[in-house]
Amino acid sequence: MSVTGLQTEGLKYAKAIFDTVRRMSADTLGVSRQGYSELETDVLHYLQGLGRDIGLEVRADDAGNVWMTMPGRDRTLHAFVAGSHVDSVPQGGNYDGLAGVTAALTVAWWMHRHQVQLERDYTVLMMRCEESSYFGKAYVGSLGMMGRLTQSDLMLRHRTEDITLGQCISACGLDPSKLTAGTPIVDLKKIACFVELHIEQGPTLTSNDKVRVGVVTGIRGNVRHKNVVCHGETAHSGAVNKEFRHDAVMATAALLSRMDNHWQEWLDRGEDLVFTVGVIRTGATAAISVIPGEVSFTLDMRSLSADTCERFHQLLLEEAAALEKERGVRFDFDKPLYTAPGLVDQALSDRIYKAAEDNGIPCMRLPSGAGHDAAVIGAAGIPVGMIFIANQNGSHNPHEEMIMKDFMTGTDLLWQTVRQFD
Repeated sequence: MSVTGLQTEGLKYAKAIFDTVRRMSADTLGVSRQGYSELETDVLHYLQGLGRDIGLEVRADDAGNVWMTMPGRDRTLHAFVAGSHVDSVPQGGNYDGLAGVTAALTVAWWMHRHQVQLERDYTVLMMRCEESSYFGKAYVGSLGMMGRLTQSDLMLRHRTEDITLGQCISACGLDPSKLTAGTPIVDLKKIACFVELHIEQGPTLTSNDKVRVGVVTGIRGNVRHKNVVCHGETAHSGAVNKEFRHDAVMATAALLSRMDNHWQEWLDRGEDLVFTVGVIRTGATAAISVIPGEVSFTLDMRSLSADTCERFHQLLLEEAAALEKERGVRFDFDKPLYTAPGLVDQALSDRIYKAAEDNGIPCMRLPSGAGHDAAVIGAAGIPVGMIFIANQNGSHNPHEEMIMKDFMTGTDLLWQTVRQFD
């Protein structure tokens, strides 16, 4: 792979951004940048200053997202937009979201440094409050930009403080009522496409010695249950033989084991699917000498295909019903939560992949298991694409890592895509 001038010259610039924002948002472990907080605002102000230093036109929309534009020669053309979110999960990593903003800004810095003017506008988009950790609602900035927040969203309460999402938005000098009107607060017709660079948040790229950059094929949708309860019968662990037991733990374990086996069968036949049980809890009477009468757990099924998610969910319900009869228990499922898969624009995805091939950047195609603002923007009819770069130690944790060489390779791919777009 050839190393370009952007990869070498832009390294110091990009690293300074990461280091500065890390210092600004350092927590006891990792970093914490809450969406619609004073700190998130401070980070945006710092990044806006960098944009103004290189002559970008800076404006904020009514959701607080920041648009920084390098004018093109023909301003009647629709803009190439790149960026991501600036917030983080509590005590998380520094690169989730910030990598995409820094890459987009580094490309603008490179164009300014070499006096490059594109035919169309190039815009760095910095979005607020993508993470759901603080208020239980993801993509707040991008959904607000589309006017798709609801009054109930604004009433969501902070995970640890006595304040609502709407109050936090208001505290940033914004009018949250504008974000629930059902219509976009920005002119979407002026956007030619949106490309979001992001760390992969999984092990595929970092486990590959040769390919460290990926082009995303789609963002997995999901079917989720926040609370499933298996009701059995609490009893003495030493006094009840197996044939008389209605053990909620064993019934739950049987259900999950069956679904794990089905998952592998579906993968073997080529279906895209991931299945996760993130939380399991026994009831209040749980003890070492008690047969558990209640277990609660969560379920998360994801796929690039909504049909795959639906069919696997139906299979789950059928297996639960069978176990109810076999073991004398009852499974209560809360209302399922559905998120449609986020489709990338195939033509734009092919452009990104071709830019990698043309410039000798080893690249693979892979799905995104996590959600991103790109899905919200794509759902509004804007062509979207995503570039993944390898990261170490996973994400949403304070140990998240990223090799700067990999980041600069991904940033170079973003630049080559921008340069060849027209």
